[in-house]
Amino acid sequence: MTTSERRRFQPRGRRGGAPKTYTRLTHPLVRDARDEPFRQASWEEALDRVARGLERNRGAFGMFSCSRATNEMNYVAQKFARVVMGTHNVDSCNRTCHAPSVAGLSAAFGSGGGTSSYEEIEHTDVVVMWGSNARFAHPIFFQHVLKGIRNGARMYAVDPRRTSTAEWAESWLGLNVGTDIAMAHAIGREIIHAGLVNEAFVERATTGFAEYRALVEPWTLSLAEKVTGVPARAIRELAHAYARAERAQLCWTLGITEHHNGTDNVRALINLALLTGHVGRYGSGLQPLRGQNNVQGGGDMGAIPNRLPGFQDILDADVRQKFESAWDTVIQPQYGLNLTQMFEAMEDGTLRAVYCIGENPAQSEADSEQAVRRLKGLDFLVVQDIFLTKTAELADVVLPATAGWAETEGTTTNSERRVQRVRRAVTPPGEAREDIDILCDLAGRLGHDWKYADAEAVWNELRAVSPDHHGMTYARLEEHQGIQWPCPSTDRLEPTYLHGRLWETDLARRGRAAPFGIVRHDPPVDLTDEAYPIRLTTGRRLDSYNTGVQTGGFASPLRRGEYVELCPEDAERYGVVVGEEVRVTSRRGSVVAPVWVDTGLRPGLAFMTMHFPDEVDTNRLTIEANCPIAGTAEFKASAIRIEKLTERPTAPTDVR
Repeated sequence: MTTSERRRFQPRGRRGGAPKTYTRLTHPLVRDARDEPFRQASWEEALDRVARGLERNRGAFGMFSCSRATNEMNYVAQKFARVVMGTHNVDSCNRTCHAPSVAGLSAAFGSGGGTSSYEEIEHTDVVVMWGSNARFAHPIFFQHVLKGIRNGARMYAVDPRRTSTAEWAESWLGLNVGTDIAMAHAIGREIIHAGLVNEAFVERATTGFAEYRALVEPWTLSLAEKVTGVPARAIRELAHAYARAERAQLCWTLGITEHHNGTDNVRALINLALLTGHVGRYGSGLQPLRGQNNVQGGGDMGAIPNRLPGFQDILDADVRQKFESAWDTVIQPQYGLNLTQMFEAMEDGTLRAVYCIGENPAQSEADSEQAVRRLKGLDFLVVQDIFLTKTAELADVVLPATAGWAETEGTTTNSERRVQRVRRAVTPPGEAREDIDILCDLAGRLGHDWKYADAEAVWNELRAVSPDHHGMTYARLEEHQGIQWPCPSTDRLEPTYLHGRLWETDLARRGRAAPFGIVRHDPPVDLTDEAYPIRLTTGRRLDSYNTGVQTGGFASPLRRGEYVELCPEDAERYGVVVGEEVRVTSRRGSVVAPVWVDTGLRPGLAFMTMHFPDEVDTNRLTIEANCPIAGTAEFKASAIRIEKLTERPTAPTDVR
């Protein structure tokens, strides 16, 4: 462990043992009334109840699909929503994290995937890690980054916190939360004024440069320093390093996307790649790092409200006709509700039934108290999962499924668009059933006779309707140990990077150019003031996962449960020490959490996670201020206050 890792992860033996262990589901559960406890039921009874609940709520239905389950499951789930229930109201946790990445990349390039491969980051010259503690949140990807650094690449970390990732960087640019666009605009202006624009690329492959140049002109280095808190010389150094590099990779995660203007943040970063030509070539690209094994695949399979499988637009008449023929149905030419909009529709009663597969929105949504209230107000909620989550505890029917990574056959798609095989390794417990089998059984009860011999049959149906996946037979996936999309042909593989077309001639004249995003700096919605003087930002830690359902019940020398991190200066100002419990309050709610002191934070900035909501429900504090384009909430920027609860205790002896 590094010194920084030790300072963050000293065990401290806080109040009363291990986090909650979730119960593995082995049998269907039903309740006879909302105020009665669950009882065990047969599959026949449970599925009949689900069918009746969905039937009486046709026209007021939404589905939450699962970014940890296979591509095949997500394909069948979105097909169930569209064909069986007649709605495009289907979405997944992509909305919570990387929907702005998909929206921003799609607006610029026409597709929402990262533009290069993991291998390429080992052979690049500059890595910009923006709003991402990849060392903790994406450790496998970060091994490729470390290989790149060993091969001579320089890494720059742009993040409000000096994280474990930043310790590997040549320079850490510790910007104020919510000032990413200001920083990006200042970098763009410096590149322009220093004469470092790739003019040939800009002229051939982009549109809107003149408007972009006028947009960034006010953002001098001195103004950016005042707004972002980053020294002008550090901004200039990054601008020159990125623009002068022969090859450069720009990577980001939730520090960019989980803002009320997340899509604009993404567009601001894409602008830098367009300005310098760092896209569409080997070793140069844009990488949104996904936090779950199949966030990319869920969207690719159509488990989103505005795209059919293969990321094909619902509003395209030819696309609809193809799917109508393949599915023997009628597809309405309109977008459905995304996850955020579905929660809003619960409020006004226009959404009355939800089918939730493998997600835990009762604890993962911003302003979680409001989310729970809305879920409780549904006429019918069915949860299909492997554990009895807090969301499942609110359901009318709970269906035990198989784990998508160990008990199921199929495929998943990672951040570099690589589709890989998943194989059953263990037998599922009790009466747990495959997700696809459950959905097909329900489809039969609702008038649709779906028969899939196995996961490969589902995959082959997907290949028939998605050009990007057409060339990926199971046999080829085995042969090549995974294949990146697009793969339209069964007799060749495409380059590992996307958008090589941008280097073709006369691109702008043919209407295929990438537009610069005209986006403006907009500070966080939840402003700090005298009553709420601390900026709270949130994120992940190395040893935990999402809402803690899968990682909460095992012993770990790193695990300390939830806490609120403060810098040493703020801890002293409030008169608190490590391990002391304080009340943390935002304009939406309040929690009690122990303090941890981290020298990687600056005064006025606090950090928490959502990994232990049963102990400390951090999302009671976060704000439901959503990106109007992507629907992602501003998890990264809440205003809070810290209140001391007790007399100053003795610091734990294991802290040094």
